[in-house]
Amino acid sequence: MAFFVATVVLEKGPVGQGASAALDRISLPLWNRADDFMRVVIGGFFVAIFAVGGVYLTPDLQTPNEWVSWLQLLIAMLVFSRRTMPLAAAGIIGLWVIALRDYDFFHLLDYLALGVGVAGYLVLAANPNGRFYGQRFAVLRWGVAIALMWSSLEKFAYAEWFYPLVEERPFLTFGMPRDTFIPMAGVAEFTMGFGLLWTPLIRRLSAIALIVIFTAAVYPFGRIDLVGHAMIMGTLFLIAADPSPSGLKLGGFVPRMGSVPAGLLAALVVIGGAYWGLHGLFYDEAAHPPAVVDAQGELLTHVPNAEHPHGLVDPAAQP
Repeated sequence: MAFFVATVVLEKGPVGQGASAALDRISLPLWNRADDFMRVVIGGFFVAIFAVGGVYLTPDLQTPNEWVSWLQLLIAMLVFSRRTMPLAAAGIIGLWVIALRDYDFFHLLDYLALGVGVAGYLVLAANPNGRFYGQRFAVLRWGVAIALMWSSLEKFAYAEWFYPLVEERPFLTFGMPRDTFIPMAGVAEFTMGFGLLWTPLIRRLSAIALIVIFTAAVYPFGRIDLVGHAMIMGTLFLIAADPSPSGLKLGGFVPRMGSVPAGLLAALVVIGGAYWGLHGLFYDEAAHPPAVVDAQGELLTHVPNAEHPHGLVDPAAQP
């Protein structure tokens, strides 16, 4: 919050203007080819998960159905023509719907915002003369931001899912106790996701910070981690390069400072309320006895797995 407030205060002054100008100069070549870049990212991502095989929209969502991989290759091919981009968008949403056969609805909400954001981008980018063509990158940005804020709440609701991770790679915690580090990581993920929706400089600096974090994760976790996060990382590069004054616009010193705690509180209420509200709706133990319970009797949304902590709902489907 302190860094966000400082950025909001400095953004309109010489320091903020200088930082924005430097970012503009560095990222101009990318921004001039933003649509080409994003279509390559989307196409490359679906080729990559086609090559991985046996997954839906991410390596976390495994499937034994081989035809799903061929559908992903088809989506990659459809991205490279404006006429077929809406079909690629429909294919992305279709894959999410098909995944409902094997995975819990609440769990798949982790991937809904990003999928809708990418599909929305493809539909809007397909028609340069369309009324909402200029909003295509904003739709993408909102999809990534909501996805990050939503998934960050798992570090509070299901911190135990991450225990095997930090026990296997203790250097990740920087020497902190795991029960301190995991919620701190959730705070970082939530607040930087929130930053993608805020003022232009906060938006761009949040994207750069997230790029550094996701890139650093590739070394310890390998290429599958890179594949899983490729769509988010590609979008973050565009958000960092975006010189447009999109995002929240605030006038006046006091409103700019007050906007940060007020905005964070609103985001926590909306995203957190939706997360735990829907969780309570779908997993009300009185109305729906839990199908999956851990050793301590805690209700789980799906079966945890040390290798794939977001595994299938059906225990019989586990390897």
